[in-house]
Amino acid sequence: MNLTAKPTLIGEKVTLRPFATEDIPWIERCLLDPEVLTLTGSSSGIDRKTLQTWYATRNVQPDRLDLAVIDQESGVLVGEVVVNDYEQQQQSMNFRILIGPDGRNRGLGTEATQLLMDYLFRHTALHQLTLSVLAINPRARHVYEKIGFEVTGVDARDVEVEGKWIDSIQMVLTRKKALKL
Repeated sequence: MNLTAKPTLIGEKVTLRPFATEDIPWIERCLLDPEVLTLTGSSSGIDRKTLQTWYATRNVQPDRLDLAVIDQESGVLVGEVVVNDYEQQQQSMNFRILIGPDGRNRGLGTEATQLLMDYLFRHTALHQLTLSVLAINPRARHVYEKIGFEVTGVDARDVEVEGKWIDSIQMVLTRKKALKL
């Protein structure tokens, strides 16, 4: 799967676009947000230099798609969408989205997800997208189900968050379901 071309996708509420140098402080704010850390099972061990290097290389990766989620109302980066881990035999990739504190509860994540799904299933040969969502993140699961993702399994006690073991819910969205064929 060649994802060298990085599109800019424009919706009513958000724009998805390749990352720019000036995005670093905004994505750092998202990645260090306590709610993001909890709901993704991540740690806060991140340094600015590593972050700058990582995001400076996202636009040249041919095997993945990383796009900034920009709130059109404020013009500010509020998150990211990522498609990676291509499985050739299944024509499948993994999807994830992160929405920081400035972008929550306004439908930005839903629109960003829908924009990317529409693009991927109309402009690539992907057969399906998979994802994993922690059971402690019902807001994200609701968005995924609204878009058309279906639960395929549960990895019990998959991630430890704040001393508690949390289940990870596996989901899939097929081309047929996404395009309503």
